[in-house]
Amino acid sequence: MTRGNPLGFLTPLVLCAAIAACDDGGDFDTTDAGDTDTGQDICGEWNAERADLSEGDWSGDTASCQAGDVSDTGRDNALKVVNLYRSLAGLPEVATDPDHDAATQECALMMHASGSLSHSPDSTWPCYTEDGATAAGSSNIASAPGVSAVDLYMIDPGNENTLGHRRWILSAGLGPIGLGTTDQYSCMWVFGGTGTSDLDWIAWPPEGEVPLQIVQPAGSWSSLDATGWSVQSDFIDLSAATVTVQAGGEDMPVATTYLAQGYGSFHALKFIPDGWTTEAGTTYTVTVDGASEPISYSVTFTDCE
Repeated sequence: MTRGNPLGFLTPLVLCAAIAACDDGGDFDTTDAGDTDTGQDICGEWNAERADLSEGDWSGDTASCQAGDVSDTGRDNALKVVNLYRSLAGLPEVATDPDHDAATQECALMMHASGSLSHSPDSTWPCYTEDGATAAGSSNIASAPGVSAVDLYMIDPGNENTLGHRRWILSAGLGPIGLGTTDQYSCMWVFGGTGTSDLDWIAWPPEGEVPLQIVQPAGSWSSLDATGWSVQSDFIDLSAATVTVQAGGEDMPVATTYLAQGYGSFHALKFIPDGWTTEAGTTYTVTVDGASEPISYSVTFTDCE
C-alpha cells in the first residue's frame, strides 16, 4: 500500500489524528483478523509487556527551545505498547526510524512550548522548526507523554467521526514509526508506512480471547464501550455495512457509524454498546452485514488482573 500526503486534521482536546489518502485496491488473501489464544497466554503477554510503563526522562527544555531526547526506557516502552496492541490484532510489529524519532522530538517540543496541538503549526509557533512542523503533519499527537499516549490513542476519545489514532496504530501498512516526547506532550509519526499484512480486515477488540483490560487500560479516563469497537479495511467497502452483536444467544444492541475515510485505513466503522457493557468471561459474536465481503468473528474477554 502507498500513502499520500496529509489532507487535513482534527483538533480535539487532548489528541489529534493525522489523515492521509489510502489506495482502495490490491490483491490480498481472505484472512480472518487476529489469532485465538488461551486466556493464560493472553494475560501473560499483556501483563509482561505492561509491567514497566515508565515514561523515561526528557533532556530538553522549552525555555531554550532544546528538543533534547527521551531516555531509551521511555521510547522503548512506548514502542512496546504499540506492538502489544498490534500483536493482539494479529498485525506484525513495527520499529522506529531514527530520523522520524528526531523529527517527532521537535514536534513534541513545539506542542509543549505552545501548550496546544496542531497538525499545521506555522513559523509563529514557539520553538518552531521545519522538521517539527513536518512531523506534526505526519503524526498522531497528544497532550500526554509518549507511553500513556498509546493507550489514549487506542481508546480515542474525542474523535467520534474518525477513531483516527487507533486506525493508524492498527494500519496494515504502518511502519517504521517515530516516537518523540517531552514530559507532557508527544508525537507519533505514522505516515509513509511500508509495512505489509495479509489481513483483509482488522477489528478492535480483535477476534479470539483478549484481555478485558483493553476496554479501559489502567489510568485511562474513557473506554471502548464509550468510544466504540471498530472494524477497518483498505479493501472491503464498509460504507453500507451494519453490525449485529450477540452474546449468549441474545442480541446486544449497538449504534453503528461509518467513519471518515483515510485515517490509517480507507474504510472503517465503529459500533458502540447501547445499554450494556463488556464483561469478562463473555463471548461476543460480531457480524458485519452489507459490506462488500462478509465479516464475522467472536471475541471472548478474560480478566487479566
